[in-house]
Amino acid sequence: MLDNSTTINASEISAEQIAFLNKTYKPLSARERIKQLYIDFDVTEVMLTSSFAATSAFLLKLFSEINTKQEVFFIDTGYHFKDTLDYKDQLTKQYGLHVTSISALKEEHDFTTKDETWKKNPDFCCSINKVKPLDSIKKKYNVWVSGLMRWQSDHRSTLDIFELRGHILKFYPLLDITKAQRDAYIKEHHLPFHPLVEKGYNSIGCKHCTIPGKDRSGRWNNNPKTECGLHL
Repeated sequence: MLDNSTTINASEISAEQIAFLNKTYKPLSARERIKQLYIDFDVTEVMLTSSFAATSAFLLKLFSEINTKQEVFFIDTGYHFKDTLDYKDQLTKQYGLHVTSISALKEEHDFTTKDETWKKNPDFCCSINKVKPLDSIKKKYNVWVSGLMRWQSDHRSTLDIFELRGHILKFYPLLDITKAQRDAYIKEHHLPFHPLVEKGYNSIGCKHCTIPGKDRSGRWNNNPKTECGLHL
């Protein structure tokens, strides 16, 4: 809700309301933005997703300190590195997170395995194993929180703190955090990095499509694809 009085239906939110949210949230710190989120929206309206990738601890630590009732959704593609699943378990215990895993229909996932779809059509593989599972729950929420930051890719550099995507309001509380600021926060608070970071993986997705590389250059190597489709 806005002004503690008017409930927002994301599918009906106006451009003026989105502009107001961006103007209100822009001068706030990441922590202040998350606190304000729970003034403007009820926790039951908020969907928080995490890939438990390279530096997911940053956003998850903030949420764990601000709202312990917030559920965290993890898209289990069936193709994650074991290190990612171990990192998820570590952060879940360390920050007392309420994590729910979602995944593709078994027969659809099995098709991509037998077909090795990631080799011939990575967009379709991502659609089956990432986009469709999340689409199945998005309709229950008004706000989708993600830890995207502008410096991570050309597409992400064009985003705003709030934007309407389909019928859900996207919220990026870390959007204008620089890489240096992120790394300084991680160092100051002794946050654990994903174990593959020290091996040169700076953006971590499915094991078939991820190699060591700077920022997101190791994702879908030798392919112009830079996003799985969740945030497009």
